[in-house]
Amino acid sequence: MTPFKLTDELLEDIKQLIADNGDAQLQEMMKEFHYADIAEIADELEVEEATYLIKLLDSEKTSDILAEMHEDIREAVLSNLTAKEIAGELEELDTDDAADIINELPKEIVQEVISEIEDREHAKHIVDLLRYEEDTAGGLMAKELVKVNENWNVLTCVKEMRAQAENVTRVHSIYVVDDEGRLKGRLSLKDLLTTSTKTNIKDVYIDKVDYVNVNEKGEEVAKIMSKYDLEAIPVVDEIGRLVGRITIDDIVDVIREEADKDYQMAAGISQDVEADDSIWDLTRARLPWLILGLIGGLGAAAIMGGFEEMISKHAVLFFFTPLIAAMAGNVGVQSSAIIVQGLANDDLKGSISGRLVKEMLLALLNGVILAVLLLVFTWAWKGTFSTAAAISLSLIIVIVVAGLIGTFIPLFLHKRNIDPAIATGPFITTSNDIFGILIYFTIAKIILGI
Repeated sequence: MTPFKLTDELLEDIKQLIADNGDAQLQEMMKEFHYADIAEIADELEVEEATYLIKLLDSEKTSDILAEMHEDIREAVLSNLTAKEIAGELEELDTDDAADIINELPKEIVQEVISEIEDREHAKHIVDLLRYEEDTAGGLMAKELVKVNENWNVLTCVKEMRAQAENVTRVHSIYVVDDEGRLKGRLSLKDLLTTSTKTNIKDVYIDKVDYVNVNEKGEEVAKIMSKYDLEAIPVVDEIGRLVGRITIDDIVDVIREEADKDYQMAAGISQDVEADDSIWDLTRARLPWLILGLIGGLGAAAIMGGFEEMISKHAVLFFFTPLIAAMAGNVGVQSSAIIVQGLANDDLKGSISGRLVKEMLLALLNGVILAVLLLVFTWAWKGTFSTAAAISLSLIIVIVVAGLIGTFIPLFLHKRNIDPAIATGPFITTSNDIFGILIYFTIAKIILGI
């Protein structure tokens, strides 16, 4: 299959067909595309054009298109649809995707949309999912699954599975429950096919099954599914009843969203924003960390002001100030990035003190190597060994301190249940700039005897 690529020419052709009301040609063209490709096309159209396209195509396909569209575009398109039209789209979706779209609708029309869903069982499942927070297992799960009772025999089980599978897009597992609906295990398709039709399910099912509670955080679910290479995982309520399942496509979305959030935090963006958001929204997201950077810069300038006399006598120290600040910031960000990644992947072992000692030794080794290079360069350039030694020794201490700060802060934040990703950006850079410059001029002052 050739990967889809949306070209300007294709987009213009589609726009022209919409403008000319070329419904038949447009429908024929859309048959060639996957629903995810059509969603990409819709994202590039004007809202009125995207709405026209959605209304033109069959609901069985447009429901998937809506689920794949950019949230802002989807919200605008849905505002142009009636409650009955929206309900028709939701009936074609799995309950988890339908619940996600319901959550985006204005509160005043949610009840009307739900009341228009003809499949009342489907509507009931959607309403049930709306009770859970979006970032929990309950908010991520879908109600569609295949489950069998442990007291059924194989023949009854097969008949029930056939009926249930009609509503399930993809059958990853067959779950076994008791009369109260509590999860007991899973059923191997091989065992089902090779066992006598009169055999009870309780005699052949596998009682070992991974599962999560409805209140489990999405990040934890992602870790479990990643660790055990699961394509789907069942979800149980507080008393162990099977209430849904989470599939890998939902977890990929969680992982991507978390990565986007961490990347933005590392870049000093405090809110979840995108490039197409308004200037005001982007400003609000960026400004807090920029103000912190400004305060840090003023602090560094104030520290340098306290060493004004020394700088006037040894002007060469001033020239190396940006180098010291940059090295402090870089080392701090490197250290914190590794720790944050380790925390995210549950790869960190041992105590905080052990981690700090390891980072100190690593920073010391890096610092010595860089300091030797700097010593040779500065001595050759300025011909003053004492000045070169002061700058080089300062660099070693600055790198060690920056490494310790970069390691300790994310660990400390993690212990306090604060997202440690916040420590990989301007926070670390700014703090290390200030400490780095203070250490630099203090060491220089001691060695040069000023």
